[in-house]
Amino acid sequence: MKVCIIGCGLIGRKRALALQNDDILVACCDTNKESGKKFSEDFKCKFYSKYVDLLANCDCDIVIISVINKYAERIACFSLNMKKHVLIEKPMGINQKESLNIYNSSIENNRIIKVGFNLRFHPAILKAKSLLNSIGKIIFIRGHYGHGGRPGMEKEWRSSKDLCGGGELIDQGVHLIDLSRYFAGEIKSVFGSVSTKCWNITVEDNAFMMLKTNENIDIQLHVSWTNWKNSFQFEIFGVDGYLKINGIGGSYGEETLEFGKRIHSGGIPDIKNFNFEKTDLSWNKEWLEFKSNIKNFNTNGNGGNLIDGLMTNKIIEAIYDSSLKNKVIDIT
Repeated sequence: MKVCIIGCGLIGRKRALALQNDDILVACCDTNKESGKKFSEDFKCKFYSKYVDLLANCDCDIVIISVINKYAERIACFSLNMKKHVLIEKPMGINQKESLNIYNSSIENNRIIKVGFNLRFHPAILKAKSLLNSIGKIIFIRGHYGHGGRPGMEKEWRSSKDLCGGGELIDQGVHLIDLSRYFAGEIKSVFGSVSTKCWNITVEDNAFMMLKTNENIDIQLHVSWTNWKNSFQFEIFGVDGYLKINGIGGSYGEETLEFGKRIHSGGIPDIKNFNFEKTDLSWNKEWLEFKSNIKNFNTNGNGGNLIDGLMTNKIIEAIYDSSLKNKVIDIT
C-alpha cells in the first residue's frame, strides 16, 4: 500500500512505525515545518506543509490523519473526495455532525474509513473477547482510565474546547465507550456528569458515566486527568464469571487479565491470570486489520469502523447533554 501521513507528532510516528515492509510511505504533512521535515528525514518520504498540496501531488492509496481534533474532519472529507481510504485517529470528528459528514463522504466515495481505536487490539482486550462466552450473560461493566496531567497541560491543545471539542471525555473517554460497545453492544441511554475539578481550563478534567445497553447491561465508567498516577482498568461481570483487565503497558502498568470462573455452589471462583508482553503491538495489529478491510472491501471491520466512530461521538454528545440537563438521555 502507498501511504501518506498527515500529522507528524507522536501518533503519526507510531503509525509510521507500524507500516509493513510491503507498504510505501510516500509523503508526510505537518503545519509545523520543523517537525514535518524531521519526520520526512527519519522515514525517508517527501514533506508537504499543506495537505491540499500533498493530496494533489502524491499517488497514494491510504491517508493516515493524526492531527488536532479541530482539523480532522475537513482533512478526512477532502481525502475521501480524492478517492483515498482513510485511517483517522479517534475521535471521528469533534461531534456527531462532523462524524456524519465523514460517514457520508465515505459512502459517497465508496472508500473505507478506519477509526483509531487501537485499544481494541491490545492483547488483554483480544484475550478477554475470546473468553467472553465463558462468563455467560453480561450483567455489568466497570471501567476507569486516566492520568494526572502534567505541568503546563492547561496550555496544551487537549485543554482547548476550540481545538479538541471537549476535555477528558473526548480524549480518553472515547476508548472506554468504544470498548463498552465492543463487548456489550449498542447503548440505549446515558446519564453523565462532566466537571472541571482541578485544572484551570475551560473543558472537563473528569467525566462520570452510567450507560445502559439495549440488553439492559449497566456500564459504569470514569475518566480523569486527576488520577495523579496513570491507570487503566476494564472489568466485565457475567452470570458465570468475570474478566478484569488491568494496565495497558508503559506508565499505565503491566497489562494483565484475570479470568474468574464462578463456583455456583459458592466460594472463591476458579481464577486464571494472564500476563502479556510489554511491547505494544496494538498499532501493528490495527494496521493489518485496516489493510485486510481494504483488500476485502469490508466496511464493517472489527477494529473500529464508520459506525463505531459515529456512535461513540453520538454517545459523547448525549453525555455532555445529560450533564448539562442533569437527566437521563435516550440514544435515538
